[in-house]
Amino acid sequence: MQDNTSKSYGSALYTLITVFFFWGFLAASNGIFIPFCKAHFDLTQFESQLIDFTFYGGYFIGSLALYFASQATRVDILNKLGYKNGIILGLVISAIGALGMVPAIGSGEFGFILAAFFVIAIGFSLQQTAANPFVIALGTPETGANRLNFAGAVNNFGGLMGPIIVGVMLFGTAKGADAAKVEISSVNNLYYALAGLFIAVALFFWISNLPKVTSDEKMEQSTKANLPLFIIFIAFCLILAASPLSGYTGLSKAYFVYASLLIILFTLIFSLLSAKRNSEGWGAMQYPQLIYGMIAIFTYVGTEVTIQSNMGALLKLPEFGGYNESDIAPFISLYWGSLMVGRWAGSVGAFNLSTSTKYVLTAIIPFVAFGVILGVNKVTGAKIDHLYPYAVCVGVLVVAFFLGQQKPARTLTVFGLLGVAFMLVGLFTTGIVATFAFISGGLCCSIMWPSIFSLSITGLGKYTSQGSAFLIMMILGGSIIPPVQGILADSSGIHLSYIVPVLGFAYLAFFAWKVSGELRKQGIDLDHVKAEGGH
Repeated sequence: MQDNTSKSYGSALYTLITVFFFWGFLAASNGIFIPFCKAHFDLTQFESQLIDFTFYGGYFIGSLALYFASQATRVDILNKLGYKNGIILGLVISAIGALGMVPAIGSGEFGFILAAFFVIAIGFSLQQTAANPFVIALGTPETGANRLNFAGAVNNFGGLMGPIIVGVMLFGTAKGADAAKVEISSVNNLYYALAGLFIAVALFFWISNLPKVTSDEKMEQSTKANLPLFIIFIAFCLILAASPLSGYTGLSKAYFVYASLLIILFTLIFSLLSAKRNSEGWGAMQYPQLIYGMIAIFTYVGTEVTIQSNMGALLKLPEFGGYNESDIAPFISLYWGSLMVGRWAGSVGAFNLSTSTKYVLTAIIPFVAFGVILGVNKVTGAKIDHLYPYAVCVGVLVVAFFLGQQKPARTLTVFGLLGVAFMLVGLFTTGIVATFAFISGGLCCSIMWPSIFSLSITGLGKYTSQGSAFLIMMILGGSIIPPVQGILADSSGIHLSYIVPVLGFAYLAFFAWKVSGELRKQGIDLDHVKAEGGH
């Protein structure tokens, strides 16, 4: 990568991180848009989860297409294009998708809306692939991690604001509004603004004299990995085809949805076993820690997304408060804000501070972040008194951080088991206790990405870049797991469907234990594996 020690591109950095804000903004606002669309279009819970399916599926398809094109041409296409041009192209694609949302909304066709979401996400996929190395290049290499942490914090703030702003745009400040009677076109201005922002940032980068950021790493071939990835793509399409296949075969849609999940998991497990027998041709997938990590990223993103995506339906139950779609924004905002709480606390270790100062800040920062969440909701007119007891859950997070000791394997074990405990409390109780327990899943997810990522790519050597690309593809979990929970909710009830994140957190705790053993077999000292970056 080009050295850039002599220049600082402050204006370019600040412009680029606005896009990080909107990645978080749109992903989190789905928590409001999903229950709204369910009521407005009279959808089943499974059908409502197709919003996440198309949104996160766009990330997967974009990454997969780039990978297969590069493998076929034996050229790293994004590297040849240049990360700057990759970001510009991604912004233009997302702008087209945002503009497409306006006629999609006007048509009243849910399928058209899903297609526009998909185009936005395809652009996001290209932007995210190029943006992280670009952020590092906009200044000295020594401060690159700090810039990524700053960008991540902006992304988290977007996640906090998304549900609030979209909720206000849909329902105004009125509480108890009926989603079926609200004009969905009220969000048109949001998508016009998004399109304008994407185009403006693209133009800025196009006319700016910025460093040419490329990678010097040689692209590694992995011919045996191609078939498993193609099978995973077919499994992804199976969910999209669940309804027509159900009508054609007479089988329940559930069979096809569950089959999609099982095919993905068994394909990865089969690849693991095959690579163990003969590692030649598998590239990065010859390493067990990577395949276990691919399943972990798939599970982590799916668990993170499905908790809040199905929460709108959960909160409509009388035993959970009987809230209308217009009243749930503070809860969705609190969930995504919980990820910000954990990441702010986790960032303390990145600074060169004394041990005692780190301890004090680790105890204080989460409550400061919680105060920010309450303040933002208060400013928008939301009632926040009922959110105060959540401070107890924040206190549990602080204890968990001290138990994790900033070590990826230990941290992932602690937060995985804590996630299981929170989800079980939510399953066996109701009301505000269960609601806060489920929302606390956000606290547990908050620092999992860097821990999973670091453990998965440790020891990969020349295959590190390829392994990272495979891990990014597994954001696919956000596309598959929410529909799985949705189809379970349609048959067994929304409350019971929260067994899905219980299983997700259980695997993540298992991954921490399993990958620790694999790395020790390879002679890797786990105490020197550092968790860096964020998602």
